[in-house]
Amino acid sequence: MASSGPTGFLGRSSSSNANMRGLVQFIADLRNARARELEEKRINKELANIRQKFKDGNLSGYHKKKYVCKLLYIYILGWNVDFGHLEAVNLISATKYSEKQIGYLAMTLFLHEQHELLHLVVNSIRKDLMDHNELFNCLALHAIANVGGREMGEALSGEVHRLLISPTSKSFVKKKAALTLLRLYRKNPGIVQPQWAERIIHLMDDPDFGVALSVTSLVMALAQDDLEQYKGAYAKAAARLKRILIDGEYASDYLYYKVPCPWLQIKLLRLLQYFPPSEDSHVREMIRQSLQRILDLALETNKNVQQNNAQNAVLFEAINLIIHLDTEHALMKQISQRLGRFIQSRETNVRYLGLEAMTHLAARSDTTLGPIKQHQEVILGSLKDRDISVRRKGLDLLYSMCDHTNARPIVGELLHYLQNADFAIREEMVLKIAILTEKYATDVQWYVDISLRLIAMAGDHVSDEVWQRVIQIITNNEELQVYAAQNILQYCKQDHCHETLVKIGAYILGEFGHLIAEEKGCSPIEQFIALQSKLPACAPGTRGMILSCFVKYVNLFPEIKPQLVNVFNVYSHTLDPELQQRACEYLTLASMPTDDLLRTVCDEMPPFPERESALLSRLHRKHANTSDKRTWIVGGKDANSDAAELTLAKNGSLRRTFTNAGTKPNGGAAGDLLGLDMNNIGPAEAKSIPNLASAAHLSPNWEKGFNRLLLKPDGVLYEDGQLQVGVRSEYRGQMACLILYFTNKTPALVGSFTTTLDLDTSEKTNLTWDVKGLPDTTIARGAQAQQVIMFEAKKVFEKSPTIRISYLAGALQALTLKLPVTLHKFMDPAELTAEDFFKRWKQIGGAPREAQQVFGLTTTAKDQQRELTDGFIRDVIKGFRWGVLNNVDPNTKNFVGASVVHTSEGGKIGCLLRLEPNYGTQMIRLTIRATDDSVPPVILKLMEGRLAQGLSTVQERHGPPQTVSDISDSFRNIMVR
Repeated sequence: MASSGPTGFLGRSSSSNANMRGLVQFIADLRNARARELEEKRINKELANIRQKFKDGNLSGYHKKKYVCKLLYIYILGWNVDFGHLEAVNLISATKYSEKQIGYLAMTLFLHEQHELLHLVVNSIRKDLMDHNELFNCLALHAIANVGGREMGEALSGEVHRLLISPTSKSFVKKKAALTLLRLYRKNPGIVQPQWAERIIHLMDDPDFGVALSVTSLVMALAQDDLEQYKGAYAKAAARLKRILIDGEYASDYLYYKVPCPWLQIKLLRLLQYFPPSEDSHVREMIRQSLQRILDLALETNKNVQQNNAQNAVLFEAINLIIHLDTEHALMKQISQRLGRFIQSRETNVRYLGLEAMTHLAARSDTTLGPIKQHQEVILGSLKDRDISVRRKGLDLLYSMCDHTNARPIVGELLHYLQNADFAIREEMVLKIAILTEKYATDVQWYVDISLRLIAMAGDHVSDEVWQRVIQIITNNEELQVYAAQNILQYCKQDHCHETLVKIGAYILGEFGHLIAEEKGCSPIEQFIALQSKLPACAPGTRGMILSCFVKYVNLFPEIKPQLVNVFNVYSHTLDPELQQRACEYLTLASMPTDDLLRTVCDEMPPFPERESALLSRLHRKHANTSDKRTWIVGGKDANSDAAELTLAKNGSLRRTFTNAGTKPNGGAAGDLLGLDMNNIGPAEAKSIPNLASAAHLSPNWEKGFNRLLLKPDGVLYEDGQLQVGVRSEYRGQMACLILYFTNKTPALVGSFTTTLDLDTSEKTNLTWDVKGLPDTTIARGAQAQQVIMFEAKKVFEKSPTIRISYLAGALQALTLKLPVTLHKFMDPAELTAEDFFKRWKQIGGAPREAQQVFGLTTTAKDQQRELTDGFIRDVIKGFRWGVLNNVDPNTKNFVGASVVHTSEGGKIGCLLRLEPNYGTQMIRLTIRATDDSVPPVILKLMEGRLAQGLSTVQERHGPPQTVSDISDSFRNIMVR
């Protein structure tokens, strides 16, 4: 008998092989079913035994632990063990660590944050958090982090914070507490209290790098949502980075392949990017030194893969910070050269990071795109990279670097690549091509050609926003309408026309088809045939648009009315109710004896109202909801410099005016396209958080030193049992130099010493400062640290700046003091003759350039046995930097003075004073006139406050601050630098 295929020893037929595979699979299924049946039988037996043991009670801790472990294993296998949940919860209260550990492990696996049994363990967890056993603390923190929801977070977050800031907590407990608080914050931001900010920031100085790393992670999350409250972290991060890179302050345990603690470096560099660049030159210099050190280390060639990875991770984060700062031109030049090499690297990760950094450079740098355009061919080649992540980054970079000079080649290349692009990125490519086409279109033909070609090539990946946007632009720009109608008609005539193009054709031809009806190949009947041929294959929504187009044809082209009415007749019997209703209504309109209603209904559509583009909205949504919020968006310098796009607030204009190539369209492309941000930076509602460094939170007894230093250039500003704050100052014109001295009076080391300057928002443009030197973060017993600050009076200011001083001395200690920087300090005494004085006094005249007040001693001053004397008044006038003019006033008891206020923007302001004392009644009439009406009220208020205190009949003694340097030398050295 003949065989149909090879059999026997030589092989089997294909049907025999299939049967054999089926038999093997059947046997395997039987074995699996049998095994599952045996497993179920064994599990049920074991569960019955465990249930009975728990029911009988009297189990030792060891046996409870053993049976809960069995339940854990059974639960992991996928079986229901609900009856054991309560036993696991009870085990948490055990006193032995091994039993408590199993209880917590079971709880984290069995229970979820909404579980009804969870409220039973809150008190047990709180007890373990307050226990002196660090291991119990850690178990409780693990449980909160893994299971804790809103209710548990609100109940226990205070205890977690206490463990974090407690000076007695071990380092490993602080690390877990910081990460637990971070987990709770991500679930419910409301559990972190505003008053915790200062204490959390101080922990960034912790000597343990693990604690510093964990706390920095927490601060990064908190600062993203509230930059103002956590602005103190900026100087902390800069100082810690400098200590690691420049000073070499790190343990050998944290040296990862010769790179010191790269994880902490990366987080610090990223944290600095969340804040605007600092205005303090000292902080900027620390950051510049650290960044230069990172760039120098990256030049060293290494063959070790791990070292290269760690070094590159730090390097690229440093590059992002340099781009963010955008002020270090020398560093910017270095990275521009290196990025060109990175994007051509053989390593995929390096190419990816290089493209991302170059995208950031294109998005944020104020310099031209010239250095990036030099690598345009390489960047275009990245679209064909073997790794899809690199291809995505290449697309982002091309989108960001595109401008009027290179828009056509880039868009053309993107269209060419779109045909073979991955399906995963096609929709994003379509959006970006559509945005670039609209943004940089300079003539009618190019915009229409690219838009329609884009939809023809990738219609399945074109979202509704894209084709609707094309219709909006065409409708709102008359110069587009004829050309667009001609082109869309040609597409509709093709046998294979994408349905999206049919939608555009139905709308555009219905609105503007009459504009081309007289041209060859565009007659009304040809337009009708082109659209009618697409009706059978279209979706109901598209058919409805075509029917709406046809009813407009009834009004525009009466010569083809019979054909149009026939279509309405056909669709008046369709099964689709919406189409049927539409067709019946259109048929009724077309059959009316007069065309009045038809003309009203089919009147030309008005231009679309000006509103934001939906294209960017859709594009940005694809990049949103990341765990780490970015400090910039993909989209070029215009997008990142436009506050409207960054804050989701600007409404874009639909109007586009096409001009000659190479010029920017009127109205601005940003107005057309930009308007939405993918980052959604910040919470929906701003939090009302107190600023502890403001004048509203001044520490008790601050006035004593402040009032004394109103009249003196140096002295003690504040002193208590732990700290002495001394001040030395020098004023030259509109510039001032203050050196603050902080002396540790405690018997121990003071750590995490921090100062923060603040000024009322209304005064920040009038008085500016630059910190030239920050105090050391640690001050030994009896030692002293200093801080140098330069002030500049740009305009007349009324309020003095404040300084927040905080440090760790067992617990967190904090002071808020007002600095003795007032307007009169920027005055210089003037010498005038009696004739000149009265002449200028009359020239200035009265109000509003005059301020006058009659006053006496305050009630408090009277109670403290104070008085007004000639010597006291003269000292106050001289202390306020008035030049006392003798033999000017006819009454020799009166005081007359003159001075000049120096401001950099307001110029020099002449001031005159007349003070009339009455020693019998202890009253004073003070009159001040100035060439600027804003000066007299400010000086009058300051002098009144000081004079009303009077001279104490009991001598007050104040020693000088413990200082070591001369203010004049410091001022001179700073000004030279």
